[in-house]
Amino acid sequence: MGDAIGADVTKVQIGDEEVVRRVIAGESALFEILMRRYNQRLFRVTRSIVTNDAEAEDIIQDAYLRAFSHLNQYEGRARFSTWLTKIAIYEAYARLRRIDHQKVDSISVLEVRGMEVKSDGRNPEQQTYDGELKMLLEKAFDSLSDEYRSVFMLREIEGMSTAETAECLEISEENVKIRLHRARTALQQVLYSLAGASREMAFQFLGDRCDRIVFRVLARTQSEESRYHHKE
Repeated sequence: MGDAIGADVTKVQIGDEEVVRRVIAGESALFEILMRRYNQRLFRVTRSIVTNDAEAEDIIQDAYLRAFSHLNQYEGRARFSTWLTKIAIYEAYARLRRIDHQKVDSISVLEVRGMEVKSDGRNPEQQTYDGELKMLLEKAFDSLSDEYRSVFMLREIEGMSTAETAECLEISEENVKIRLHRARTALQQVLYSLAGASREMAFQFLGDRCDRIVFRVLARTQSEESRYHHKE
């Protein structure tokens, strides 16, 4: 594809269709713009289908290669992002067929809108809690059926419209709405169940909080003892 043009391509304000036109015309390095622009979306949607990080990454590569080799077939009737997402979905389901629908237990990042957990600058106790919460969310998401995971990912996490989601998955808009409703309900039930099983871990008095109280009490008791002995 030519030399990479650097991470700054994420800041390039060129429409998808213009990038496609220029890539077809010979500026193949510009394809990097599209890859960096849609890497996260393609990872999320393929990961929601195969539930495995490594498989999802392989699928994304295959999807990009297929898209690159068929760019001249993109007719612009749908948004390029939708066209590209459909290719990734096709690749993901093809991979599932090749591995005979084998389930895997890998856990990866699930950034649910409004529930994203960040650990930078947080103390060990907070990081431990964050990690447990993230794993809880990921486990709940992975427990959904394939058809619900993909709809939930496209609609709730990627923010795609009902129409775009329907086009990507080749189902009706009404079916998208039904699956999304059922996915939300199932996710709530799973989270409730997991939270109940994990209630022993909730609000544990550990780590910095425990140390803080102990140190403060010890300091005060030492101060009190000092004053008592001073009076004597």
